[in-house]
Amino acid sequence: MRSNFEERRENRIERYQELAEKHETNSDSLRERASKMADCIPFGQPILVGHHSEGRDRRFRDKIHNTFGKSIEEQNTAAYYKQKAASAASNHAIFSDDPEAVAKLKEKIAGLEKLQEIMKAANKIINRKAGKKEEKITELESLKIPNPARLLEPDFCGRLGFPSYALTNNNANLRTAKQRLEQLQKQEAQETTEKEINGIRIVDNVEDNRLQIFFPGKPSEEIRGKLKSWGFRWSPIVGAWQRHRSDAATYAAKQIIAVL
Repeated sequence: MRSNFEERRENRIERYQELAEKHETNSDSLRERASKMADCIPFGQPILVGHHSEGRDRRFRDKIHNTFGKSIEEQNTAAYYKQKAASAASNHAIFSDDPEAVAKLKEKIAGLEKLQEIMKAANKIINRKAGKKEEKITELESLKIPNPARLLEPDFCGRLGFPSYALTNNNANLRTAKQRLEQLQKQEAQETTEKEINGIRIVDNVEDNRLQIFFPGKPSEEIRGKLKSWGFRWSPIVGAWQRHRSDAATYAAKQIIAVL
């Protein structure tokens, strides 16, 4: 449910942290094991070529090498999940299944609109022929622009104020945010629907923003492969194969059911 958005986010971060700890522990264990194995070989002891122990010695040394290698792999995996946890914790993007998405988008739009107005007003002040530099700086400060004097100094292209691309990019971001807001508001007016075909339930879950397929049992390896190729992922919490809602997701679900 939408009310569980933050809970799901926190669970995801916690899961990444647990996986990082697990692989870090495995790495330490493997490294310790490899070190103990290496201690069994006297320092500087070469392989006795031609001796009856040569084959066993080579296999033992290979095992030490492989164990150290596995330890490094586990450490790299731990680092990967640490990064995933950090990224999830610092991600401030507005997700469609966030119950506060509409409010956050409205706030973002208001901020972008204000920024556009400030940049336009600043450029108007800067490009005005009348007025001394000190007077213009004072006017720019009233717009709450940090270090406004920098805008009166030419950039690497000799431009003063906010360059045209800054206004163009901000306007593009504003347009995109408004389009997303419109889509989310339409989505809020929709209702979750469900249908069943040959015992397989297809749920267009508006609250969770997911298209979900519930099978009566575990689907075959072939079907699981098709589900993955169409972008569906297994959710053990929900007990369904799901992906984000879209026309493409609906089409994919129909194609998979058609195969069955």
